[in-house]
Amino acid sequence: MQRFTIEIRPAIPARLERLAELSCDLRYSWDRNTRTLFSRLDRSLWDACGHNPKVFLRRVDERKLAHAADDPVYLDAYDRTLSRYDTYQSQSRRTVTELAEGTLIAYFSAEFGFHESIQIYSGGLGILAGDHCKAASDLALDFVGVGLLYRQGYFEQTIDAEGNQVATYKQTDFRDLPFSPALSPGGGELRVRLELDGRDVALRIWEAKAGRIKLYFLDSDLPENESDDRAITYQLYGGDQTNRIKQEIVLGVGGVRALRAVGVSPTVWHVNEGHAAFSIIERCREMTQAGVEFPAALEACAGATVFTTHTAVRAGHDVFSSDMIERFFAKSYEQMGLTLDSFMALGDKPDNGDGFNLTALAVRGSRLHNAVSRIHQGVSSRLLASMWPQIPPEENPVSYVTNGVHVATFLAREWADVFDAVFGGEWRSHLTAADFWSRVDSIPEHLFWSVRQTLKSRMLETVRTRLTHQWERNGCSGGEIARMARYLDPRDPNILTVGFARRFATYKRATLLFHDLDRLRAIVADESRPIVFVFAGKAHPADRPAQDLMRSIHAFSKMPEFQGRVLLIEGYDLALARRLTSGVDVWLNTPEYPLEASGTSGQKAGMNGVLNLSVLDGWWGEGFDGTNGWAIKPFAAVPDQERRNAEEAGSLYDILGDEVIPLYYHRDVHEYSNDWVLRSKRSMQTLLPRFSAGRMMEHYLSRLYEPASRQAVRLAAGGFAAASDLATWKQRVRDAWSGVRVRRTDEARESESFGSGVLLEVAVALNGLEASDVRIECLASLPNAPLAIGDREVLRFTPHGTPENGEQRYRLDLRPKYCGLLTYEIRAYPYHEALTHPFETGLMLYL
Repeated sequence: MQRFTIEIRPAIPARLERLAELSCDLRYSWDRNTRTLFSRLDRSLWDACGHNPKVFLRRVDERKLAHAADDPVYLDAYDRTLSRYDTYQSQSRRTVTELAEGTLIAYFSAEFGFHESIQIYSGGLGILAGDHCKAASDLALDFVGVGLLYRQGYFEQTIDAEGNQVATYKQTDFRDLPFSPALSPGGGELRVRLELDGRDVALRIWEAKAGRIKLYFLDSDLPENESDDRAITYQLYGGDQTNRIKQEIVLGVGGVRALRAVGVSPTVWHVNEGHAAFSIIERCREMTQAGVEFPAALEACAGATVFTTHTAVRAGHDVFSSDMIERFFAKSYEQMGLTLDSFMALGDKPDNGDGFNLTALAVRGSRLHNAVSRIHQGVSSRLLASMWPQIPPEENPVSYVTNGVHVATFLAREWADVFDAVFGGEWRSHLTAADFWSRVDSIPEHLFWSVRQTLKSRMLETVRTRLTHQWERNGCSGGEIARMARYLDPRDPNILTVGFARRFATYKRATLLFHDLDRLRAIVADESRPIVFVFAGKAHPADRPAQDLMRSIHAFSKMPEFQGRVLLIEGYDLALARRLTSGVDVWLNTPEYPLEASGTSGQKAGMNGVLNLSVLDGWWGEGFDGTNGWAIKPFAAVPDQERRNAEEAGSLYDILGDEVIPLYYHRDVHEYSNDWVLRSKRSMQTLLPRFSAGRMMEHYLSRLYEPASRQAVRLAAGGFAAASDLATWKQRVRDAWSGVRVRRTDEARESESFGSGVLLEVAVALNGLEASDVRIECLASLPNAPLAIGDREVLRFTPHGTPENGEQRYRLDLRPKYCGLLTYEIRAYPYHEALTHPFETGLMLYL
């Protein structure tokens, strides 16, 4: 029997007409007051609509709207929300940046995680991209995002009775999203076109508003395209290698063309992970078609480009064969005057074998590169060391900006209410001021604990509801459900609850907790001090080992001694993430060091007063101070992975049994553990200001966007003459460098009296270069200290005399400031004042 549906849409009262405007601005994803305007009309419908305000407005009962239009309480909330909305939209750029007026930043990402109602994200990368955009809006930057609009997005997850992940892709009706087609001046839908595999592919441009910024998304699912081409933008990270390169061409090449079509001319281009690296190719092609030689075009393009790498795993970088590159880029590289070999060289990574590496392209096509934590900088510097072969990894151009999270999105409303009451509204203007957050100490301990318990009760209610539905669907009996849910009572939130929720990948070691079952049994056996572990997360449908981990956790949860104490919940999304990161007591993270690039879920937890228990990797290597959580020291020096797992699991059991559980249940004087509350306060006050998206964006501005903006203007000068001069200089240096030689002409001394100068002199065979093309430096350590980065002084030699026999002499009057054993080195490298980074040529000689 066939069933038919028809949507009966209500008329929105004139008094509430701007609800439609609010539903079409992604600001609702981080403004709870806006979302509350919808949810309070019909909470059940709001949940049934997946918290999608646009769909909700089409389906809400007209009588409820009419009632709200006459309700003074609702109208007061409506008016106040609109007033804040209008004030937000009218505010000018914050004065945290020296970004030149007129600078526009284009941010390319394969996924954006704004809200659970928009399924175009898979995990941390997308949620970070969403937070990046939200922070840009908060600062009123001239900023646009560029991505893909996936018809099926990322999969919806269920877990069956055997612990198998079941992935279901559902069609998205784009009319349900707060996006609209970009229109031409004549009113028609804008299209851009690409040639893919010999076929002309049309792409529709969708436009979205997110507070003060705009985003543009591309969609290939159009009737005029062939079926294979319509499927390009069906699934996030879906399909085979061929579809992967097509998606990345649509994002990179199509994204540039889309910005041109809508009249947006960026100054700074941000490539968020390698997926969008082909944007560099398209921008270079544009310049060469305008008459700029390719080397100059690449320099101009790279100087204006920021590249962020997010993966610490070598296998996480896309590599395509030369056949595939020729298949999709032959016309492009011919238009740029390149051959297949010279084009392939743009994606060559010397230590990565054959193939076109998108990360290598992103590095060559940018001059400002960053990792996403301090530890990740070290990992990325080593992973990318072959791109600058003569530069020590610790000095190569890879910098870092540690990820942060958007406070308005992830700070629980209950905490915002407390801050308003205790601090006044000014706290929102001091999110990055560490001194301000010492005021957390002024929140009474009993109030702090009460808020934590309220959040925990709501989390338990959500988890219990979701798991009950999951267990009933999987055929569990009522008695079995009762046993498994016995610690999930929202009315009694006094049981220590530990959360582990994130993308499932093998290096994240979700099963480290179960490494020694006997020790874990001993920890959970104490009925007077119960502990519950809640696991959630999705594994990529093609990642079988990660899905095996999920099945293992499911199997452990069925063991009698762990039943009800280990829970695996399906359907991890942003809504569940907000509940868990604000509601559990402890946030567990056990990655394999040093493979956690950053991680942000623990930051969300920490700002809500949850205590982190994590391996010292990613952001926690900077966040942990000994008082704001617990750290598992990685056994990085142990080469055997199984032994490392055993040692780190042992540390985890020790911390749980000796520190976490006793601290939580120490309630001699109060109805709660006062020492736990003090540590929880410490978590909030130390982590919120340091790991907010606002702080992250300030660092992007000062360290990356502002330099890129200046370099973009500089290299474009004189019709890109400056870029041409720099490209010519680099080629001259590369041609000559193999013949450059450095020798010492003074006699090295073993000792000298304090206060006396030591004259150092070297002769450099320049092999046709000018003296000004080469810098000579002395790297001197502090006396009695190792020659290490941060513990040394860099002193520059100056040319002396005129070249003789092809050699130029350089001198330095070295005057040590302290007594002791001084260690020093002498090095030479090419230098030009137009370089973005002094070592970007990758060339250096040590004496």
